[in-house]
Amino acid sequence: MLTRSELSKQVEEHVIPLCVPEIRGNEWTYVKECLDTNWVSSVGPFVDRFERMVGNYVGTKYAVATMNGTAALHVALLVAGVQPDDEVLVSTLSFIAPANAIRYVGAWPVFVDAEPDYWQMDPEKVKEFLAEGCRWRNGALYNQHTGRRIKAILPVHILGHPCDLDPILACARKYNLVVIEDVAESLGARYKGRKVGQLGDISCLSFNGNKIVTAGGGGMVLTGNEAWARRAKYLTVQAEDDALSRIHQEIGYNYRLTNLQAAIGCAQLERLDEYIVAKRQIATAYRRAFERISNMIVPQEAPWAFSIYWLYTVLMDGIEGEDHSRRIAKCLLSSGIQARLLWQPLHLSPAHRGAYACSCDVAERIFNSALSLPSSVGLSATDQDRVIQRLREIAENEWKVV
Repeated sequence: MLTRSELSKQVEEHVIPLCVPEIRGNEWTYVKECLDTNWVSSVGPFVDRFERMVGNYVGTKYAVATMNGTAALHVALLVAGVQPDDEVLVSTLSFIAPANAIRYVGAWPVFVDAEPDYWQMDPEKVKEFLAEGCRWRNGALYNQHTGRRIKAILPVHILGHPCDLDPILACARKYNLVVIEDVAESLGARYKGRKVGQLGDISCLSFNGNKIVTAGGGGMVLTGNEAWARRAKYLTVQAEDDALSRIHQEIGYNYRLTNLQAAIGCAQLERLDEYIVAKRQIATAYRRAFERISNMIVPQEAPWAFSIYWLYTVLMDGIEGEDHSRRIAKCLLSSGIQARLLWQPLHLSPAHRGAYACSCDVAERIFNSALSLPSSVGLSATDQDRVIQRLREIAENEWKVV
């Protein structure tokens, strides 16, 4: 029989992770099939199956697997015709990958602020910049501040919630721009009843270990454009024109997904709807526990949205001190609870110094007060209660932590 102090020590040593994979389906069976048949590398039946499954799930005709989500973004930009010194409007409140991918093709990001309600790319800021900050010249739209051509819009559906796409798509049609959706964090989310990833001209997924569906890595390019899909496949296999003679007419990339990874991805995708239910249940429990806590703002779901709540993220506004989110995260970690700050808004990133940015005050405010909480699909009720109780204790202490 454990003493109270021994039990307390065990609890303290049990770290609740932020977001880890859930392995509960056919992963072992499918991986064993790969090993038994020797299909373990970058070709094999599971790669084809995974592409079909993802395309069917999202609702796009074509899907091309890649080694990771950043590779998918890189290929999508190339396929969409983004050229060196073009500009691409992109969410400033995002992981850095889409901005990096824009630079990979020699283009430049234009950082757009988040809107205050759901923290996604602000369509009004997009419209304002295109209408007032750009000028037509020789049949194309140019940023009057930098002199560069505007080619595309890259909205990032962050934290499981979709962007408000209709006004963004309307802007794209008006100005003849390509829309590239980044769906890395929001597979299964819906915008006005339709899954994100099928609404733009081309879209990208990630299957990194912390995503709702993982392949231990991996990504996907999705599109309804057959020519674009063929070119995406071509670029991901080193742009090989003739497999027998090994002829290459242009530079390609070794961006292929392995059959082993695709096997895991297939097993994961089979349970995606079940995982989304779990994520939303976790979000409901957090919301009920936190919505009445002073100075804590819980995430909202738009009436036109269906969020998968990939990472449940709260805002702590009105708390003294600019680093309060960091201090609370450290306090939680000392109690065996992982929490994470949001990404530094990309317009503030030294890595993207020189890129043009619209006014991004909302993103900066969200960044300064946001904290993401444990959100694994397999988060137990006991562990979630522990997270809730610890945050309540910090709140009752008027957020004074060291």
